[in-house]
Amino acid sequence: MHADSGNHDSSAGAGTAAGRSGDPGAFDVLVLGGAGVDTIVHVPELPLPYADSYMIDGGIRARAGQTGDFVALGLTALGLDVHHLDFLGDDPEGDLVRALHRDKGIALTTVPQPAGTKRAVNLVGPDGRRLSLYDNSRGRPDDRFPANTLRALAAASRHAHVSITHPCAEALPVLREAGVGISTDLHNWDGENPYHEAFAREADVVFVSVAALADPEATMRRIAERGRAEVVVATAGAKGARLLADGEITHVPAAVPPGPVVDSNGAGDAFAAAFLFGRLSGEPPLRCAEFGALAGAYACTVPATESAALPRDALLARAAVIGR
Repeated sequence: MHADSGNHDSSAGAGTAAGRSGDPGAFDVLVLGGAGVDTIVHVPELPLPYADSYMIDGGIRARAGQTGDFVALGLTALGLDVHHLDFLGDDPEGDLVRALHRDKGIALTTVPQPAGTKRAVNLVGPDGRRLSLYDNSRGRPDDRFPANTLRALAAASRHAHVSITHPCAEALPVLREAGVGISTDLHNWDGENPYHEAFAREADVVFVSVAALADPEATMRRIAERGRAEVVVATAGAKGARLLADGEITHVPAAVPPGPVVDSNGAGDAFAAAFLFGRLSGEPPLRCAEFGALAGAYACTVPATESAALPRDALLARAAVIGR
């Protein structure tokens, strides 16, 4: 039974959820940060030419689900016990995030955020590409996760996936001290922005998009050389991904989507979740990346206004076909 996903105060402990091992308080993955709400706007094209106004036939909808939410959702759909920790506001957006976790059975511990719940606007084109506008005012420079809460959750987890949202960087030493495996997604890092360096340096598994990288393979090797990363994955959408493991870089082909591509939002998070599912199941890195490609392709067929992830049985069935 999962912990109550209501709003715990800043002194909250790890809750009362039980992992699949039956050990009270044990979780497979602690997801740190990345909770929020997106407003989805379907636009006629991207880039969007300037105009005084546009009529949006598909509607403008707000739904819970940013990077941490989607990773937690993907891991849960694959049968792992997940606990999500982040700041949330006492606002309608925070209520949407709480409802998502409650409905999907994902344990959630929240820290009150007077500045409000994180939010973004996603412009989605007809081909499924997106442009995201993030409101970075929903936080304060001195925000920190309560140390006792963080330590208790880390001690009860096998692995921690750390979003690059503030203040997750300050939590990395505590996670490292707890001895849990750490993964992170640098998203569209340019390879230079110093904000991402702590995440890249401390994680055992690093995901990054090639979108802003001048030399993806050089950046991948630099991440591995300067930090703790055993595996680095650079995703390239329909062009597949590059996998760095054991000093070798391998191209991982993109999987064929099981339906029409309607939105790429959350595809990278789905990839990361399925990769981590494979890693925690003892699969080799290449097989983990194949899992990721399948989940990412599935995510592209899910409308941005919905929150759905590839179930475990479906992933393993599709992976079995690849393995033949």
